Amino acid sequence: MTAQHQSPLARFTGDANPYGGGDPYADHRSADFPFTQYANLADRQLGAGVIAANDEFFAQRENLLLPERAEFDPEHFGHKGKIMDGWETRRRRGASAEHPWPTADDHDWALVRLGAPGVVRGIVIDTAHFRGNYPQAVSVEGASVPGSPSPEELLADDVKWTTLVPRTAVGGHAANGFAVDVEQRITHLRVNQHPDGGIARLRVYGEVVPDPQWLSVLGTFDVVALENGGQVEDASNLFYSPATNTIQPGRSRKMDDGWETRRRRDQGHDWIRYQLVARSEIRAVEIDTAYLKGNSAGWASVSVRDGVDGEWVEVLPRTRLQPDTNHRFVLAGPSVGTHARVDIFPDGGISRLRLFGSLTEEGAARLAARHQELGS
Repeated sequence: MTAQHQSPLARFTGDANPYGGGDPYADHRSADFPFTQYANLADRQLGAGVIAANDEFFAQRENLLLPERAEFDPEHFGHKGKIMDGWETRRRRGASAEHPWPTADDHDWALVRLGAPGVVRGIVIDTAHFRGNYPQAVSVEGASVPGSPSPEELLADDVKWTTLVPRTAVGGHAANGFAVDVEQRITHLRVNQHPDGGIARLRVYGEVVPDPQWLSVLGTFDVVALENGGQVEDASNLFYSPATNTIQPGRSRKMDDGWETRRRRDQGHDWIRYQLVARSEIRAVEIDTAYLKGNSAGWASVSVRDGVDGEWVEVLPRTRLQPDTNHRFVLAGPSVGTHARVDIFPDGGISRLRLFGSLTEEGAARLAARHQELGS
């Protein structure tokens, strides 16, 4: 497959100023990247991991996927030197005194397993706090490998890697963003830094593309779950937390692991609109308000729409919710649709929404066709 790609949407190059005290993020260079509307496929909560790296002398590779932004303590040193919150390799050297510089091909790499396979729409390589020790350039490759391959299997000669981000100069202490337009289902990434240096965080935004055979074997499953291919299309309010939290795996573990809106001072209400994995038959609904105790939604309803032009049909009428409680509802009859909407009244939040059902024959066929189209 021939790779197509775009330059960074906002280009940062060169060193940042040495840290001079105060807020270390005050001079951090960043931009608003449009692809961040998609889910982070490299989220540890989805099961992502950095499974190997050729070097992690100064700072371990696992830091790349930590959910919180990188921290910086100017006084924190260890026996190897400055302790950084990111992945940092040692300085490369040439072959001899006559040639002390690394070659143009020298680079360090890390292998990343995505938490959910999918089509990558954008990548952010953040060099926060790496002001003079960031890589000169980065590149990212993607591969689609079934099962749970080992690092050795991923590095084998028969694995086909596709360029997602070509070798591109980046800046220190900056969120370097890259739009990607490769229409391929990706399971693993190879992140390269040329020739060496440090990267604080990696974010990989895209659309989940599930395995239709796996969903078929499951039969009944959560048809709106992020890991199964569901996604948030829009929401009325994202003041405190992203709506995508409501379809993350597992139960919420703290208040900001759900969706919470600002306090309303009008007679309106808040909502989230979802796209299901494919056309599905929904038979049960679960609404969880875990850890939302004084700020959970008072009431909620769920509606389903069949097709983008279909009419919204209420499948769960407006129902009283309790704080910090998991609510389960068996529907009076199966409801078929491609989209869903949860409405909360008047404001507040929920932590998770689950819609249990199975794919229709048409939905299963479309999902299988897309899976094949993307090279899986």
